[in-house]
Amino acid sequence: MSSSVAERLGIRDLASEKVELRPNSSEEDLQLVFRAAYQQIFGRQGVYASQKFTSAESLLRNGKIDVREFIEILAKSEFYKECFFYSNSQVRFIELNYKHLLGRAPYDQSEIAYHTDLYASSGYDAEINSYIYSPEYNNGFGNSVVPYYRGFKSIPGMKTVGFNRIFELYRGDGNSDNAQLGGKNSRLRTKISLNLANWISPPTSAGTGFASLAPTLISSAPRGDSRMFVIEVIAGNIGSKAALRRSQQVYTVPYERLSSLYQEIHKRGGKITKISPV
Repeated sequence: MSSSVAERLGIRDLASEKVELRPNSSEEDLQLVFRAAYQQIFGRQGVYASQKFTSAESLLRNGKIDVREFIEILAKSEFYKECFFYSNSQVRFIELNYKHLLGRAPYDQSEIAYHTDLYASSGYDAEINSYIYSPEYNNGFGNSVVPYYRGFKSIPGMKTVGFNRIFELYRGDGNSDNAQLGGKNSRLRTKISLNLANWISPPTSAGTGFASLAPTLISSAPRGDSRMFVIEVIAGNIGSKAALRRSQQVYTVPYERLSSLYQEIHKRGGKITKISPV
């Protein structure tokens, strides 16, 4: 991609941005890594992160962990869950994990389905590990590079549609992942389910952010995912000191209701014992 095209799209600096922690790095180098990590993983909310991860910063500073493990701590933290997991739909959460941890957008429905099934069967930590300890992460960042937006340039194995899709997720450094047009909903689900490319919305003017609206294709309604799941739950207020009789409950829900039901069960103090497709 030429520098003129990157400039017109407002991604000239992002196209070559890479922060690496090398051996014998100075404190200034470490601070650069911390800032880059908070910006990449939390976006605009990263400004609040430095006070929450002082222990993790010390571990990295003292060589007890590497950059990959530092990123893992951030992504598994309660702060990350509060920012992106509890408040978003399941598909939106997966989109943001791809953006934050692999620096690209999901390409197709198979990637969304894989991570939905993984979370359902193995839980939150396994979902985060599937990005951070994947061959793609290893090839792109290894143990010492902070994840960055690779989707803006050609990368090995990248599908052409990925370039268009990343613009739906990245709307400028000043834009919040939780305050974009679309709210808690997926930005890519319709186009992915129809196997269509997204339009690219260029910046409204050089360096001032991206247009909020893009042209849309007129087509049939998205096919969606018609799978059903059975969720077995031990109900009851787990945090209560009172002696309560806890009952087992079974829910049968469609794919699109999985995320909201997960959150509802956890907020009530229930425990999911089994999830299985119908």
